[in-house]
Amino acid sequence: MTNHQHEYFVMSERDLLLHVQIRRALEARIRSGQWGPGTRIPTEVELCQEFEVSRITVQRALRDLADAGLIVRFRRRGSFVAQAVGQHNLLRFTGLLIQGPETHGDHRVVSAQVLPARAARLRLPGVPDEEAVVQMERHKLGADGKVTNTELHVLPFRLAPDLLDQDLAPLTSHAYLRDRGVELVRARLYVEPYALGAAEAELFGLPAGTPVFRWTRETWTRRGEIAELLEEIVPPGSERFYVETDLSGSSDHS
Repeated sequence: MTNHQHEYFVMSERDLLLHVQIRRALEARIRSGQWGPGTRIPTEVELCQEFEVSRITVQRALRDLADAGLIVRFRRRGSFVAQAVGQHNLLRFTGLLIQGPETHGDHRVVSAQVLPARAARLRLPGVPDEEAVVQMERHKLGADGKVTNTELHVLPFRLAPDLLDQDLAPLTSHAYLRDRGVELVRARLYVEPYALGAAEAELFGLPAGTPVFRWTRETWTRRGEIAELLEEIVPPGSERFYVETDLSGSSDHS
């Protein structure tokens, strides 16, 4: 079995990095309401004592929470729970220059493989049936470890020949393509209603036929070639998504 044919499976909880475990624990306190907006987070020293880890580990967990917009940090004042927890700017999903994940949370990689375009679950426009593509399926996990949405990525193999050699759990596809020198110039996000099938409903713990959102993002290169097709199934939940435009002349991609 080659590197491009193997399947990826989720690590056991004990194998997760310490900073991920700590970040999950703190995120759970925020999302549950135990720590409401404006609550001061315990100091780094206090968190080190609570979790019995190094300061570097705590700092990385706090940085992850800040990057996700769950907390705000101030020099000499400490860290505080943000005022708008669980809100995500949809512009991140199409922002070609965004660094880091579009939404916060852990990924579980369900499968990743190379296959002919005709066999992929999403068909790439303009890609011949016999051309090789990379297909990756991931589940986004909440702080409680439950699946919050599913992702299906399909990319031309010629643009992503070493994708399966990467650490796929934290990977952001736009950043990966940019790092490989692929010039991305346009991304479009479609949002449409969708009814859960039986298998999907079981995954989310919802009744079959539950109405959800189906997001489809197309990303194109300067040469007019499709670079990626991404499908996300997003059930109703506590998360809120918005689009905000700065009318002074620059877009808010935060």
